[in-house]
Amino acid sequence: MLKNLLLTATLLAGSLFVQAQDREYVIVVHGGAGDISKVENDPVRSALYYAALDSALSIGDCILSAGGEGSQAVMAVINYFENNPLFNAGKGATCTAEGTFELDASIMEGKDLSAGAVAGVKTIKNPINAAYAVKTKTPHVLLSGSGADTFAAEQGLEQVDNLYFATPKTLEWIEKLKQESKKNGTVGCVVLDKQGNLTAGTSTGGMFKKKWGRIGDSPVIGAGTYADNNSCAVSCTGHGEYFIRHAVAFNLCARYKYLKESVEQAADYIIHTELNTNAGNGGLIAVDKEGHIAMPFNSTGMFRGYLYKEKGQTDVVKKVGIGKVMIVP
Repeated sequence: MLKNLLLTATLLAGSLFVQAQDREYVIVVHGGAGDISKVENDPVRSALYYAALDSALSIGDCILSAGGEGSQAVMAVINYFENNPLFNAGKGATCTAEGTFELDASIMEGKDLSAGAVAGVKTIKNPINAAYAVKTKTPHVLLSGSGADTFAAEQGLEQVDNLYFATPKTLEWIEKLKQESKKNGTVGCVVLDKQGNLTAGTSTGGMFKKKWGRIGDSPVIGAGTYADNNSCAVSCTGHGEYFIRHAVAFNLCARYKYLKESVEQAADYIIHTELNTNAGNGGLIAVDKEGHIAMPFNSTGMFRGYLYKEKGQTDVVKKVGIGKVMIVP
């Protein structure tokens, strides 16, 4: 009897393991976390965000389904977000106290732990592309300010005037410099590709009215972005100072790798226990090496979505969300 029970348990464990490895590819995206109740309760505005998240996932799906690498999908998705004024990244970025725009981005590949980032850039149309160029074209990880802008220009990346990043709304902010912004910050993408490689990327327009060249977690490897094929790919969004102090992205991977927690357990613990709405408001997206997904947030909402394809299946599974509820777009 005991022998049969043990055999059954072993078979079930094996079956579960096979199922966990059964995802051909996975993509998860976020468009920022914060108090987005007004968006959630506005059918017109929420429809715009649902459509944008759906489009981002479809862009990644096209690349991954054709066998493209995770880095290609991550950059294409974040390029889309950076070009969409709905989000605080690229065009639509929030402004500094001086009424200018300073942007940050980072990307990391889990297969070799290679990473690149830029911080405080002002003339690079798509900062995530500059981050990738730092990763692939230099011996460095992080370039900042005018040096990063010069490097990107030398690499032939598209340059724009700083006011390109403005929208009618941010131009109003520049004129009035309100006490606080309602713009929800940062975009991100994490991917498990067909080759089994993990990639993570993050891009942001920063904190409203920031001073003194302030830099948050988005371009900091280990804080806002991390990927390791032995654990997870992570992209964060929220109050950057706290995400840096807690090394949130690396922390999640470490809990998964060394404490043997699931990606969901590790992510939930960090967001809901280590961080909280008063000291570390925000969230993250993550995918582990087996294709499991986590998307916790401790704010009222987070723009997010996921898509995955099971091996042997023709259709993909896709959902997007703003508040607690996720829908099929």
